[in-house]
Amino acid sequence: MLPPGTGVAPEPPVAQAGDLPARRLGGVLSIAWQNKLAMAGLATAIGLTLFSFAGPLLYHPNETATNLILANLPPSAGHPLGTTPEGRDELGQLMVGGQSTLEVGFAVAILGTAFGMIWGAISGYIGGIVDALLMRIVDALLAIPFLFFVVLLASITTPSLTIIVLAITAASWQSTARLVRGEVLSLRTRDYVDASRHMGARHLHVVFRHLLPNVTGTVVVTATLSMADAILIYAAVAFLGLSVPPPATSWGDLLTTGINNLFNGYWWQLWPPACAIVLIVLAVNLLGDGMHDMVENRLDHR
Repeated sequence: MLPPGTGVAPEPPVAQAGDLPARRLGGVLSIAWQNKLAMAGLATAIGLTLFSFAGPLLYHPNETATNLILANLPPSAGHPLGTTPEGRDELGQLMVGGQSTLEVGFAVAILGTAFGMIWGAISGYIGGIVDALLMRIVDALLAIPFLFFVVLLASITTPSLTIIVLAITAASWQSTARLVRGEVLSLRTRDYVDASRHMGARHLHVVFRHLLPNVTGTVVVTATLSMADAILIYAAVAFLGLSVPPPATSWGDLLTTGINNLFNGYWWQLWPPACAIVLIVLAVNLLGDGMHDMVENRLDHR
C-alpha cells in the first residue's frame, strides 16, 4: 500500500554487506541452541574434560606410589571412589586416565580427519589412474584386520601414547578419505572450480581454496564420530596390551582391572571408568548429531 500523498512505492531497505553472513550464523547458532541433546552433549564433554585436566589441580593424591596396605578398599571419606589393587586412589586414577583417553580421542580425530581430507581431496580432484591407485591403497588398508595390527604392534614395540595414536589413526582415516573423495568428485565440475583453473590457478590452490572448504562442514561431523570411535578402540585395545605403561593409565586400563576383579566384589573398580567411557562417547555422538543439523542448515541456505 502506497503512503498517502505519494504515487511511488517506498524502496526496500538495502541489506548491508555483512547482514547475510550474520543472519546465516545466527540461524546456525539458533539451531544449535534449540538442540537440547547437542547442548547436553557439549556440556558433558566439557565437564569430563575439566574433570580430567583441571581435577588433579584440586584433588591430588599420590598416583605413582604403590601401597598394598590400601589395596582394594571400598569408597570412604578418604577415598571417595575406593582404591585400586595397587593401593592408589580410584578417583585420582580416573582423572589421570581421562587425560590419556581424551588426548588419544582428540589426536586421532584431528590427525585422521586432516590426513583423510587431503588424501580424498587429491584422489577425487585428480581422478584417473591416481584416483584408482589411491583408492586401492585405501581398500588394501581396510582389508588388514585391525586386531592383528594391534597385537603385532604390542609385540614389537614399547607401547606409548604416540604409538597408540598412530595405530588408531592408521585404522580410522580411510572412511574420511572416501567421504571427501565422493564430495570432491561432485564439486570439481562446478563453474567456480573451472573458472579458477582457467585463470591459471595451481592445482593445490584449487584443492585447498575451493574444494576442501566446501567439505569442511561435513567432515567436522565425521571428526566428532571418529573421536568417539577412537575412545572405544583405545578402551578395547587395552585388553590386548597396547596401552600406556604404568604408572600412567587410561579409562580402558581401569575398566580392564574392574572386569578382572568383578567377581571379587570390587564394584567400585568397574563402574566409574565404565560410566566415564559411556558418558564421553554418548556426549560426542550427541554433539555430532547437533553439528550435522547445523551443516544441513548451512547447505540449505546456500
